[in-house]
Amino acid sequence: MEQFVEATLKYLDQVLEFVARPATLYQLGIIFLLYVAARLLGRWFEPRIEVWVRKIKGMRRLLRFVVGFLRRLRWLFFVLLLAIAAEISYLVAWPESNYLIRMAALLSSAWLVIAVVSHALRSRTIGRLFAIAVWLLVAVKILGIGDDVVGILDAVGFDVGDTRISLWAALRTLTYVGIILWLATIAGNFVDNRVQRLDEMTPSLRVLIGKTARIVLVVLAAMIAMEMLNIDLTALTVLSGAIGVGIGFGLQKVVSNFIAGIIILMDESIKPGDTITLGETFGWIRELRARFVSVITRDGREFLIPNEDFITHEVINWSFSDRFVRLDVPFGVSYNSNPHQVTELAIAAAASVGRVDTRRTRPVCWMTEFGDSSLNFLLRFWIDDPQQGLTNIRGKVLLALWDTFKEHGIEIPFPQREVTIKNVPPPVVETAPVADS
Repeated sequence: MEQFVEATLKYLDQVLEFVARPATLYQLGIIFLLYVAARLLGRWFEPRIEVWVRKIKGMRRLLRFVVGFLRRLRWLFFVLLLAIAAEISYLVAWPESNYLIRMAALLSSAWLVIAVVSHALRSRTIGRLFAIAVWLLVAVKILGIGDDVVGILDAVGFDVGDTRISLWAALRTLTYVGIILWLATIAGNFVDNRVQRLDEMTPSLRVLIGKTARIVLVVLAAMIAMEMLNIDLTALTVLSGAIGVGIGFGLQKVVSNFIAGIIILMDESIKPGDTITLGETFGWIRELRARFVSVITRDGREFLIPNEDFITHEVINWSFSDRFVRLDVPFGVSYNSNPHQVTELAIAAAASVGRVDTRRTRPVCWMTEFGDSSLNFLLRFWIDDPQQGLTNIRGKVLLALWDTFKEHGIEIPFPQREVTIKNVPPPVVETAPVADS
């Protein structure tokens, strides 16, 4: 720690001595004025160029790149102005070296390029961290102070046994691991996107291969990072044993859901797009994850159901082998109606509803019983889009029956009851005797 303090104070003295020079102050003033001018130019040009940029259609990646460049237009003007200032100061024979202006131009150019590239990342936080980290590395390289910075950072640390853990080693480890895991994630997403486009595979198999590829690439990336950092993998034996014990006790549900997810993907009992009923939840599957299944209901709610529930509970898959589903609609008519006519009208009413499938199997209607108040029938029809809802199609068929029966004078009766009142002799009222006065 004492070495770190001494090296830092030494550098501060050198920086203060450099800044106190008149030529340095002149260059700092020029850099500040050029930055203010660049901001004014960027503020004036940006809205005018943005009107033209917004006309780009159908090229999202190009538009994202151009917009990222446009948001940093002031840095472009700043770099151009610094380059012009550096060239002019060289031509007019600056009294001392124009080192500061040239370094400012190089650092600004590096920041402009890195910031535009990092804008391509979807996460703004990760993009900013990436831009700052890369720019610091480039700045150290441009300024030629890499060895000094490494020495200062390496002086901060502590010893664990025979191992020296320093700030430089920690930063280097985080950088290597972050870059390798980031590349592994990009490669996994690329493989997953390619697999999802293969129509020859079933949806469940595509999801299984994509997720397996991601996991394998991340594990390989972690092993490569540890190998690059000279970490002995055999030293992880105790750690892996502790993790195994933790899984056995605390992560049992997580592991069971993960294994259940693999089983679901392998046996293809459910797949994205299937319409399912689990308990009181009816909806269609949007996505299969490692821990849960995303199910969207008709009212727009999204249920995240653990994979284990699909293994241990009864699941109705309305589209397991195909999407052809039969629905039943019971109804009753008055005893004054002709049952033959009612059957024909009911079939025609069901066939008139758009979602009712009449190509493979036409609707059928059967009389089921002589009820207490009505002749009871059962109308059966088929649909091939259960994901669009079941209650709504039943309601449309019932409305079609109502309209058809109203048109042909067929009554849908109310429940009828006969109440018989028997004649009961009036009760005998006994009167109390009147006492003699």
